[in-house]
Amino acid sequence: MQYDVVIVGAGVAGLYAAINLPTSKKVLIINKVHPWECNTFYAQGGVTTAVDAEDIPLHIADTLAAGAGLCNEEAVRVLSEGSIGVIEDLIRRGFAFDCAADGRLLYTKEAAHSRSRILHAGGDATGRYLHCFLLEQNPHPMLANATVVDLLIADNECCGVEVVHGGVRKQIRAKHVIIASGGVGSLYEFHTNAYSISGDIQGICVEKGIPLEMMEMMQFHPTVYVGNNSVQKQLLTEALRGEGAKVVDEEGYAFLKEYDPEAELAPRDIVSRAIFDYAQRTKKQVYLSFEDFDPDYFHARFPNISLKLKALGFKVPQDRVPISPAFHYAIGGIKTSLDGQVAGMPSLFAVGEVASTGVHGANRLASNSLLEGLVFAKRAAQAVLASKDTHCPQSFPLGTEPLVLEGDKAKKDALRRIMWEKVSIVRTPQGLKEAQARIGEMLGGDVGRLLKLRLLTAQAIVNAALARTTSVGVHFIN
Repeated sequence: MQYDVVIVGAGVAGLYAAINLPTSKKVLIINKVHPWECNTFYAQGGVTTAVDAEDIPLHIADTLAAGAGLCNEEAVRVLSEGSIGVIEDLIRRGFAFDCAADGRLLYTKEAAHSRSRILHAGGDATGRYLHCFLLEQNPHPMLANATVVDLLIADNECCGVEVVHGGVRKQIRAKHVIIASGGVGSLYEFHTNAYSISGDIQGICVEKGIPLEMMEMMQFHPTVYVGNNSVQKQLLTEALRGEGAKVVDEEGYAFLKEYDPEAELAPRDIVSRAIFDYAQRTKKQVYLSFEDFDPDYFHARFPNISLKLKALGFKVPQDRVPISPAFHYAIGGIKTSLDGQVAGMPSLFAVGEVASTGVHGANRLASNSLLEGLVFAKRAAQAVLASKDTHCPQSFPLGTEPLVLEGDKAKKDALRRIMWEKVSIVRTPQGLKEAQARIGEMLGGDVGRLLKLRLLTAQAIVNAALARTTSVGVHFIN
């Protein structure tokens, strides 16, 4: 099978790259499971955009401030300057953001933003609405239930991918490959990600010597209901706090003001650590309170959260919901240029959460992620169309490594606990060294390829965390 472009992943970044590639190109989108099992589909927050040209410097300043001095300033400028154009493109294609009765776009505010500049669709279902819209717009074929288990690389060129589909290993050749496979959520015991997001591709990059950067920068969402039994936990969007929800203890005390004057509107890393520290120090349960919301407005503005919390037995906005931070977003990833190109490999691109352009620095500003996927996916598609074709070998050997071995499930669960206990919100040098040793032990034993790739990604996160000995942003060393 030979294609002009293979795209790995069908979230916002993969699909927006696809719809910016003409049908004159032979393009294939590969899904690990079904197309809607991705982080975009579950995104409750909105899409950040500069409201107008005058807002661009302010948006840049907010992003840089949240990034705690580690952002790539040029990447942030590209993100903000590109925001208005991609929003206009979506609207021109027919996407409907939430609007006022007179047709004006409704902008909301979230933590660490200096003004309202976040667009929503379907209230708290922006990701789902956007994802479904992009699927409808996509003109290219898709291969579902196909897991990428290797990249076909020779002489610094990526010539395609090896997948397992229908229980059979297959090689799919391509002149260009765009990786848009998402983050690493399933490495952690508590997370908000789609269950298929497990960092496989990052592990392949470790094997192939493809550079990863900022892997220690893992963002935890402060307000998550973790009482449900599923692996994926119930996210309670930042927009709730942006519009008046309060983080309180058992007595109703709003304690965040002790940690930051911005309280509920402080950056995510500060709020997550505050909740973690307060719960540890006081042994009290922490809640998210919606008591200041009018019930009718709450149900209209956050319809999906209302329904899900009702199904869990809560009567909202009257009831407080117990919360905990949980893993949410991988800031670091495959190192790329501002066009998504992987350094030293002209035919390989990475966009979205799997990539690291440096746009988020040490802490992602709320709702910049969907925007990043849009802006840099479009740039990557344009770069692919402008680049030369690869010159690849006639054939590659097919992989023979067993995908799964007996005992892998128990080891995978152990890895998730290690990452949650030792490599999460608050880290210690000793805890990181213990994680490093235990991951190394598992890698030194017999494991299937799929677990091996997870372990390699986890090892890269731990090694990066040990290498950064001072706290900054989401990386907090105690």
